[in-house]
Amino acid sequence: MIVKKDGGDLLIGGIGTFSLERTLNCGQCFSFSPTEDGSFCGVVREKVCHVRQEGELLRFFDTEEEAAQIWISYFDLDTDYETICRRICTDETMQRAVESCAGIRILRQEPWEALCSFILSQNNHIPRIRGIVGRLREMFGKPLGNGQYAFPAPEVLASCTPEELAPLRSGFRAKYLCDAAKKVAGGQLDFSRIALAEHSAAREELMTVYGVGKKVAECTLLYGFHRLESFPEDVWIRRAMQSLYPEGIPEAWTPYEGVAQQFLFDYVRKTRDFSLHPVIR
Repeated sequence: MIVKKDGGDLLIGGIGTFSLERTLNCGQCFSFSPTEDGSFCGVVREKVCHVRQEGELLRFFDTEEEAAQIWISYFDLDTDYETICRRICTDETMQRAVESCAGIRILRQEPWEALCSFILSQNNHIPRIRGIVGRLREMFGKPLGNGQYAFPAPEVLASCTPEELAPLRSGFRAKYLCDAAKKVAGGQLDFSRIALAEHSAAREELMTVYGVGKKVAECTLLYGFHRLESFPEDVWIRRAMQSLYPEGIPEAWTPYEGVAQQFLFDYVRKTRDFSLHPVIR
């Protein structure tokens, strides 16, 4: 991987098949917005991230060189996805999904932001989730300039009532956010402990938050803790698994079930292709 400065911009090259657009638009992150020049703007760890892909190169506008490792880690650029994809492509269906959605990476988001984002995702669609997350940042996050705001700390939201969150237009999810904030701020929900816990124990601890079920817990583990074995099941994945993999998750996907899920989710959501193909185990 090549890192160098170009004026005030930071360039990261040698990114292979990585696709910025597919990674940011595949339903795992709700804090980036596209701009007219094909770039995306968002916030990562209280740093404004304005980035555009130029072939096998990422251009981070107005960024110091010291931030390179933050972006490499966040976009998971140093993980060998070619090897992962070869491992999970054991049948025609997954091969088609990976080829159609090539370049997707599992972002390394902050656990708190991931938990809140997927609480807000319940019975919701991506544009509306982005709107709620954006309002959450604007109302309660620290201003970072250029119209960008940090994600609000749990201590900030812990002092709020569901009524005070009404301008977010998050509906019934507001009371879930309040409970999550209180548990994190008060130490009952310990992210450092969850990061080290066995998978089922980590999931069960996240499910102690009011309104957090298995799907939100699995999403938080996959996207907030980078637990690649996590397998969130929404209506798209549930229908795809019933149709395409009626015998269950193929063993060959272990320990990258979450990566397979992401490719399958993006593929069936865009194509509505639930036709059964022969499975080669």
